[in-house]
Amino acid sequence: MIDFRFIPITPHPILSPYVAKMCVFESSGRLPALDRKLIVPNANFKLTLTYCNGMVARIGDKIFIQAENKLSLTGLIDLPVTLDPQEDAQTGTIIIEFNPFGVYRLFHLSYAEIKNQIVEVSDLFGNRIEELKSQLAAASTLKLKLQLLQNFLIKQLDKTAPDPIYDYCINRISDSKGLISVAQLEKETGYSSRWLHTKFSEHLGTGPKNLSEIIRFKQFYQAFSTGADYQNLKEHIYHHYHDQSHFIRAFKRFTGTTPTELQNSMNELATKHYMS
Repeated sequence: MIDFRFIPITPHPILSPYVAKMCVFESSGRLPALDRKLIVPNANFKLTLTYCNGMVARIGDKIFIQAENKLSLTGLIDLPVTLDPQEDAQTGTIIIEFNPFGVYRLFHLSYAEIKNQIVEVSDLFGNRIEELKSQLAAASTLKLKLQLLQNFLIKQLDKTAPDPIYDYCINRISDSKGLISVAQLEKETGYSSRWLHTKFSEHLGTGPKNLSEIIRFKQFYQAFSTGADYQNLKEHIYHHYHDQSHFIRAFKRFTGTTPTELQNSMNELATKHYMS
């Protein structure tokens, strides 16, 4: 039987406003072939270091291989993802997830270009990242690797000023659980939907409407993945969706299947990932 776990890590206090969660994924090998191995979009960007073995991810119809000792950045995901260790062997990966509020403060990127992509950090930063990669490879302990990564991120914070209008919109979307409309954001900020879409594309790689849809669905999937019965959740659907068919379309978009099909094939990877 394959043993795997997500070990939560407390981020440095300076990083905590920007980090949604930090953890270490450990596995004794590949997951059972019949398991769905599904990771559902949660609106977070991910910086991953595969320090033992590699990982293989499928995003839509594309396959991404993160080889051992590679540092990679995953852009905003709005498609279902399947994940498994590259080799059937002991696996260890550091995962740092950045919330939409914080990622632009850490990296200077074209976020639209890395949407639904996993990119090696070397391809994004070139020679600037080589020293960090060498230090990570030479670090003899997991604790030291985590310290090196967080020190790098803290230095990145000094390079970008906050964007108050964007930050306000992100907080409103989060506080409303994805229910606020773009029209309401226009009214509250005084900026047009076109301007807001451009601002979100610069800092996130997608527009406010798409982010709201991911956040809205996240509320249901968190309950669903931790054992809540779909029949019991139905009564809450109309608070968030026009009707049941609207909800089913969203469910298929973000999971690739229907609620009943997924409930019958749910596995621990999906639940532990959302609960970690």
